[in-house]
Amino acid sequence: MLAATEIGHIESFRPKRFSQRYGVDPFLTLVVVITALYGLIVLYSASGQNISLVLRQAAHVIAGLGIMLVISQARQDVVVRITPFVFALSAFLLVAVLFIGVDVKGAQRWLDLPGFPRFQPSELVKLALPAMLAWWFTRQKLPPRLSQLIIAAVLIAAPVTLIAKQPDLGTSIIIAGSGFFVIFLAGISWRLLAILGGLAVASLPVLWMVMRDYQRTRVMTLLDPQSDPLGAGWNTIQAMTALGSGGLFGKGYAAGTQAQLKFLPESHTDFIVAVIGEEMGFLGISVLLILYAAILGRCLALTMRATGNFGRLLSGSITLTFFVYVFVNLGMVSGVLPVVGVPLPLISYGGTSVVSLLIGFGLIMSMQRTSRVLSGES
Repeated sequence: MLAATEIGHIESFRPKRFSQRYGVDPFLTLVVVITALYGLIVLYSASGQNISLVLRQAAHVIAGLGIMLVISQARQDVVVRITPFVFALSAFLLVAVLFIGVDVKGAQRWLDLPGFPRFQPSELVKLALPAMLAWWFTRQKLPPRLSQLIIAAVLIAAPVTLIAKQPDLGTSIIIAGSGFFVIFLAGISWRLLAILGGLAVASLPVLWMVMRDYQRTRVMTLLDPQSDPLGAGWNTIQAMTALGSGGLFGKGYAAGTQAQLKFLPESHTDFIVAVIGEEMGFLGISVLLILYAAILGRCLALTMRATGNFGRLLSGSITLTFFVYVFVNLGMVSGVLPVVGVPLPLISYGGTSVVSLLIGFGLIMSMQRTSRVLSGES
């Protein structure tokens, strides 16, 4: 029999798996690329065969994939060290939006800085906030105490308030959710969780008071879209019509009437899933859901492998936030949730959105790669 040292010596010559050597998870990368390609195919039809728009989105996807691969190589300790600075930068950019932001369709959400493409700082916050909360909690003893939760609430409230002022209700809700996920995963007690839930419900009247008129109208229209079919209910009615008319196999690629005849608004962004339902039917929607399920399942598996509280909290929050993205978009298009302007991940047109999503996947891969290095498996 071989001695233990000899066995270890032999095992050291065994070829390393791809993900161990390069830090890239092949399965997650493959599914993400397939989903992005699926999105480009749908986008060509949803945009009215606008090839220049599709090429711009393809460039964003390629850039995002490149950044994802670079981020996947980052060591966890490096990510931990730069997290406070990235969060401070994101907060500064949000404040800058209030003063020098670009107004598009009545919303001041973008920055157009010299030498940089136009971007939304709120997309950076989607990653910076959960990373900052994970950084904060891992510096303390878990589960978090009330004093820690108060500071976490301040860290969440500051960017959420700034984003709500843009106004961008959908993104502010998503970002608040990403922060809550970190708190939940940090091991908050069920009693505190129930108290926070009660406070959230009690604050709904205050939220209603600060909402803008069009936002209140969207909520009321959810209950009865037919009450204003040519106004606030138009988007929901047209989206549900498109989804319902596709049947099992759809009307055919680029042959949907609601999108191609411009009845469906924002068909290449927020309501692009209605285009899939109309032109590719239930089959097309099923393919998309299978791809999303594969991404979520793999991200959860990688989260379980992450080393340390920081890696698990950050990876778990990014994964759950991705799920909320999908759930909210599908819910608002199908008339289950109010229209809040949340894009469909990797499918809807939007450069900053797709790049931030891909960076998030890179961070998840980075956390699981670090765990293998620290455990002596690579």
